[in-house]
Amino acid sequence: MRSLAALSGALLLSAVPALSQGMIAATPPMGWNSWNHFAGRVTDADVRSAADTLVLTGMRDAGYTYVNVDDTWEGKRDAQGVLHTNERFPDMKALGDYIHSKGLKFGIYSSPGAKTCGGFEGSLGHEEQDAKMYAGWGVDYLKYDLCSFQDEMRKVKAEHPDEPDAANNLMIAAYRKMGDALKATGRPILYSLCQYGVDQPWKWGPGVGAQMWRTTDDIDDSYGRMIAIGFSQAGLSKYAGPGHWNDPDMLEIGNGKMTEEEYRTHMSLWVLLAAPLIAGNDLSKMTEADKNLLMNKEAIAIDQDVLGKQGDRLYQSGDFDVWTKPLSDGRIAVGLFNRSWDNRDVSVDLSEIGFRDGGRVRDVWRQKDLGRRTGVFTDTIPRHGVTLLIVSK
Repeated sequence: MRSLAALSGALLLSAVPALSQGMIAATPPMGWNSWNHFAGRVTDADVRSAADTLVLTGMRDAGYTYVNVDDTWEGKRDAQGVLHTNERFPDMKALGDYIHSKGLKFGIYSSPGAKTCGGFEGSLGHEEQDAKMYAGWGVDYLKYDLCSFQDEMRKVKAEHPDEPDAANNLMIAAYRKMGDALKATGRPILYSLCQYGVDQPWKWGPGVGAQMWRTTDDIDDSYGRMIAIGFSQAGLSKYAGPGHWNDPDMLEIGNGKMTEEEYRTHMSLWVLLAAPLIAGNDLSKMTEADKNLLMNKEAIAIDQDVLGKQGDRLYQSGDFDVWTKPLSDGRIAVGLFNRSWDNRDVSVDLSEIGFRDGGRVRDVWRQKDLGRRTGVFTDTIPRHGVTLLIVSK
């Protein structure tokens, strides 16, 4: 079993401010995206309402600052190649100004292919032109979705059967082209790669100018899909850190098809993974339970910890998982997960995570100090549930 005892929290923490000063995404990005709930129906009014609600509910102050318009905002290109918006988005510059007036940041969506996932205009052959347009609109975030560029990759694969890397190299070059175009604008625009983990983007994403990259195919609002994605992140922790984050896709909390315990597992796993926290629900219809999950300050603090470490699996036994995440000041976040269909006891040996003489234990979701504990800590966890802890010296 893996030990975290060798961590030197104080030394690592002292280095972080110098490294992250002026950096885009020094901590995992947080915000809201239109796709999971509105999909192709999203309008200018929906996005403005989301911005308003982020402020009114306190989500902005909790850290959710990006307001991202996903696919289907695009219209047609004119004779000069300029891409215009469609009738649902009459003035994208005005929308960006409105979002900024709320103390929020503005995100947009495109594809390196000729078409987006929804069949709208992509950026193929117009990368510099589109990047300048985004900068002119005041865009702060670009989600760049592989989609139809896979057609280009298939062509290359067919034309060069003896070159197994040709298609992936073409993809990487396409992502680098937009990364260079964004950088050339002079505007700090967060660059989010949405390419479903193709060719291990955690290895090449930083080299094309990205701050985050999808590690898996799309999430949906189901417990099975959520845990399949979340637990598949084991082993990727070494590729994340300030300015570069693994992205297991957006949050489904509040969309209604999971139980409260399952959504709590979702949020716990994502914060342990130092994942971008991008809400994807109808913010105007949040329940108190939704708000408590999305805005739990202690959970968010685990995700946003200045040390910038992604958590990883400590061990797995059947339907039980224990994950840990190093935090600043020598603390460790611990997630005890019960994937079974019954209430079960799940344990962690504190000595195995660097606390041979014991430590103080805090239950994040109960918001309760559990006192000083030594040896094995055990909790009874409901089916599909989690206990999220912070252990400190």
